[in-house]
Amino acid sequence: MERKVGYKELVAQAEAKIETISVAEALEAYGRDDVVFVDLRDVRELKREGKISGAFHAPRGLLEFWIDPDSPYHNPVFAKDKRFIFYCNLGWRSALAADIAQQMGLKKVCHINGGFDAWKSAGGSVEEMRK
Repeated sequence: MERKVGYKELVAQAEAKIETISVAEALEAYGRDDVVFVDLRDVRELKREGKISGAFHAPRGLLEFWIDPDSPYHNPVFAKDKRFIFYCNLGWRSALAADIAQQMGLKKVCHINGGFDAWKSAGGSVEEMRK
């Protein structure tokens, strides 16, 4: 019988290969010109909860297509020489996304341990999205 790999194992494997930063480190990096915060959450989550002020929204389902410069859907934000700080709600999707982004050639990528929940709990700047 083939062994099933669950999400917890996938996230743990990703976290072993990527940089995970604390919310304190994320707050310290916030506002720097050489950093892009990337919100991977679904648009419904953004409308319901807001996002980190000034963050770039890249829905998780489109990320690979937006990163790849050969894709017809490439987004130029990912061609910039910046540090990309990925986040989702709790840090699971962002761990997987950071791993994929590294495999695709992004050099300076990490994710926030605890995600947007940790950011909000720490008093990080949040902007509301239009309903």
